[in-house]
Amino acid sequence: MEPIAWQGDRLRLLDQTLLPAREVYLEATDHRQVAEAIGSLRVRGAPLIGIAAAYGMVLASLRLPRGDMARFLAGLEEAARELASTRPTAVNLAWALERLLGRARACASPAEAVAALEAEARALHLEQVEADHRLAELGASLLPQGGAVLTHCNTGSLATGGLGTALGMLRAAWRQGRIVRVYATETRPLLQGARLTAWELWREGVPCTLIVDGAAGALMARGQVAAVVVGADRIARNGDVANKVGTYTLAVLARAHGIPFYVAAPTSTIDPATPDGDGIPIEERPADEVRRLAGVPVAPPGVEVSNYAFDVTPAAYVDAIVTERGIARPPYAESLASLLSGGSAND
Repeated sequence: MEPIAWQGDRLRLLDQTLLPAREVYLEATDHRQVAEAIGSLRVRGAPLIGIAAAYGMVLASLRLPRGDMARFLAGLEEAARELASTRPTAVNLAWALERLLGRARACASPAEAVAALEAEARALHLEQVEADHRLAELGASLLPQGGAVLTHCNTGSLATGGLGTALGMLRAAWRQGRIVRVYATETRPLLQGARLTAWELWREGVPCTLIVDGAAGALMARGQVAAVVVGADRIARNGDVANKVGTYTLAVLARAHGIPFYVAAPTSTIDPATPDGDGIPIEERPADEVRRLAGVPVAPPGVEVSNYAFDVTPAAYVDAIVTERGIARPPYAESLASLLSGGSAND
């Protein structure tokens, strides 16, 4: 199972909206097809949409006229705007696009830029795969021996193209014999936990129990959860974390029960330009994602719906943030800045 693959002049993508029932691959040959795949959640997960957007820029470059460098760059910038508009919360998307634009601006000609963009997108993809492995090994050491861990949404290979972030931690910990079970929330309304996380764990043979979102507190109260590990779509400078809606609830529940709450994300998810969670844009999704389940109406057609895709967990509820460069602990303004500057965290 390979969620994303560059094939020279096209991008092969696994359509995640059809999992686990069907494993169907799409081929994108221009950046607008990549943008549609990101916006429709055929491709999802903050690191993976960054990778997809990078390859989308390569596809755009292949189709732009190469006679004039200024016009070529203007075309790339327009493609970047279209891709950036698809998912406003995940900072990896903007980060990857700016990285590709910066690489193109440093080139002397369109032909040079096309080759440079492909090399940069490939490098970004490989870096994420390598980061996943380092993050997983570092984070696994935090998890209690012999315990069960709860996770939310999907943060595995389907979300990063590599081992995964939070789910990568759990996979590594299980392989090491540290944890005995993963509790996966179903993650309403689009069921990423049920459709994707449970499927990934099932494929690998990791013991997994799927729960409805509202059951997390009951499990914690019964002493069945030793730690909570989640991913992130954006981490503000002060350590506030934007992640799949419901994450904040889990963090509050974990604190109430004395259970450690960990966030796992690559450093590309840290946004030093955003001081705190109040500055993170929160995406709102279509109402019918809540009114319908697998296409079947489950609510009155005209009922008002609030469908925030993400929420913000204050840094005060986060016990540690695991990255490929190290494990950050409070105060996050200092530890995250140190990681980003190439130093060590305060773990």
